[in-house]
Amino acid sequence: MRRLRLLFVPLLLCCTLLAQNAVERRFLAVPDPKMAEEELRVLTAAPHIAGSPEDKQTADYVAGRFREWGFETEVVEYNVWMNYPRQVSVEADGPAGVIMRGPTREHVKGDPFQDDPRIQPAFNGYSPSGEVEAEAVYANYGRPEDFQKLKDLGIDVRGKVVIVRYGENFRGVKAYMAQATGAAGMLIYSDPGDDGYVRGPVYPNGPWRPDTSVQRGTIEYGFQHPGDPTTPGWASTPDAPRVDPAHSPDMPTVPTTPLSSHDAAPILQSLGGPKAPREWEGALPFTYHLGPGPVRVKIELKQDYAYRTIWDVIARIPGARWPDELVIAGNHRDAWVFGAVDPGSGTIAMLEAARGIGRLLKSGWRPQRTIIFASWDAEEQGLIGSTEWLEQHEKELNHAAAYFNIDIGATGPDFRAAAVPSLARFLRDIAKVVPSPAGGSLYDDWRALPPRGSDALLSGEPPVGTLGSGSDFTAFLDHSGVPSTDIRSLGSYGVYHSAFDDFAWYKKFGDPDFLYSQELARFFGLQVLRMADADVLPYDYEAYGKQVASYLEAARQRAAERLGGKAPSFAAALAAAQRLTRAAAAIKINVARAPSPAEVQNLNRLLLATERALLLPGGLPRRPWFRHAIYAPADLKGYAAAVIPGVSEAIDRADAPAAAEQLQQLTDALNRAAALLESCKN
Repeated sequence: MRRLRLLFVPLLLCCTLLAQNAVERRFLAVPDPKMAEEELRVLTAAPHIAGSPEDKQTADYVAGRFREWGFETEVVEYNVWMNYPRQVSVEADGPAGVIMRGPTREHVKGDPFQDDPRIQPAFNGYSPSGEVEAEAVYANYGRPEDFQKLKDLGIDVRGKVVIVRYGENFRGVKAYMAQATGAAGMLIYSDPGDDGYVRGPVYPNGPWRPDTSVQRGTIEYGFQHPGDPTTPGWASTPDAPRVDPAHSPDMPTVPTTPLSSHDAAPILQSLGGPKAPREWEGALPFTYHLGPGPVRVKIELKQDYAYRTIWDVIARIPGARWPDELVIAGNHRDAWVFGAVDPGSGTIAMLEAARGIGRLLKSGWRPQRTIIFASWDAEEQGLIGSTEWLEQHEKELNHAAAYFNIDIGATGPDFRAAAVPSLARFLRDIAKVVPSPAGGSLYDDWRALPPRGSDALLSGEPPVGTLGSGSDFTAFLDHSGVPSTDIRSLGSYGVYHSAFDDFAWYKKFGDPDFLYSQELARFFGLQVLRMADADVLPYDYEAYGKQVASYLEAARQRAAERLGGKAPSFAAALAAAQRLTRAAAAIKINVARAPSPAEVQNLNRLLLATERALLLPGGLPRRPWFRHAIYAPADLKGYAAAVIPGVSEAIDRADAPAAAEQLQQLTDALNRAAALLESCKN
């Protein structure tokens, strides 16, 4: 009987592969640049900040499209604590008659959308209200090391207005450091050396940031806990218990607001005190000084805080074979202003992928697993829509096979992907069948790009990066252990979070023919199709084990340098990583031996549990909401990924006992994952 099965299975697999290829060809033919252009035009017709009437209109539009394509669709409401700006005023008086009264309105010559009266003043989400008047101090990027440098130079920021530039870390970390060092207020400006004229021509003549452009953004302490700061760890449903906002540890206490380089220049030019270190010099046409003073800055912020309704749009396609197993694909829909790139370019890629899958549905195809398309709200305020939904559905997500994310979609031709190591090969295989607008395959284009922070394991393979935070995959991977990916296609993009991130900019500089948004749509949709219809879940935990071993080797070297003779032994952790690698290699052999349907079901059950086995029961030190032993946003950096974060951050703090404790917890997690895979043996 076994021999007959071995003869029959290759034929069955061949037929299955042919059927899958036929489904994929039909899907790949659907995404249409003209349709995507019209969708973006509709979605960016008005500013649609989270919780606004215009935001609700975009929710209704997306829900209508999902229903049109045959999906079971609901609009899910959450009530979340958020602020809008009621008054934003920044004034500066300095020597020699230097005066600034701002902020200046964002304007350039000829942008057709900039005068929309619904554009709110540029502000920082979750800044408190307040009035501050004090001398200014320049603190470079506002990193921990920058504030330490000021301290070393004898410059006290207590009671001062700190002015920092965007870049190098999450703006919420800048606010946290201002609070921790006793600053009275903070201004965050966009230096032209980072995304302005130094990079190239500025809008409307080029894609880079003009001098009146302002980067908005949240300063919530999402590196501690993303989501609604009044419901840390549970969903913001109407009857949810609440933490008093005044006592929420995720709410900054220093009044903070963003500025353009046009408004920041008079302040910076008027600073006295020591010259800034050479590496702190920006690109404004004068010598940067540190202060304090003699220029004085007055900040007056009046925030309109309230519990506001946000709207997630959730569309389902029930699975025919394993309906409890979920394949989730998501993109956020809200924007600081028009959001053509962020998030509109990702939204149109998701919509075109969904439209292609809807076409398959109407032809009679059904997925084996349940597919969910999610249009998240209030991502910009702190990943709120995705976090609240996940916290409401945590038990259901124990059966999630994957979460596929897209945020910023296409701003140019350079494809980038990040994922857990078990899905790196999965992504590379998909890229081989997605056609490139330049001819050939996306895989060829991707492989030709220079590596940037790659986690690629094989020489010559396209690089797959690591996942930190900054988008909606955060809760799925870092809190719930759902294997995740994130994709985008990059180019020159200098109008991030400004009023100029609009349809006019996108049509001129982002993806004028909407070809790369459709490349992303095809890739995004194929992820969903392949994961939903895979007989055996396509995880490569052998690659995962090897990658973790490389992280451990790097950490061991760093521990020797930082801790010397107090460095803990890494032997048990390395042995656990090797055990995971061996167990995963044995899985591949078992799959090749043609397991029975019952064995496949058991194998998938254990594979689904493997990533979750890497969660730490008590979470990470000082931020227990983040539970993943291998990946988290870097502490006091924000977006960047930290690998084996508990161990790495203890080493960075030169805390040998904590490093040993975290190393043991990591070892236990790796052994839990390995034991699951070992139990899959036939």
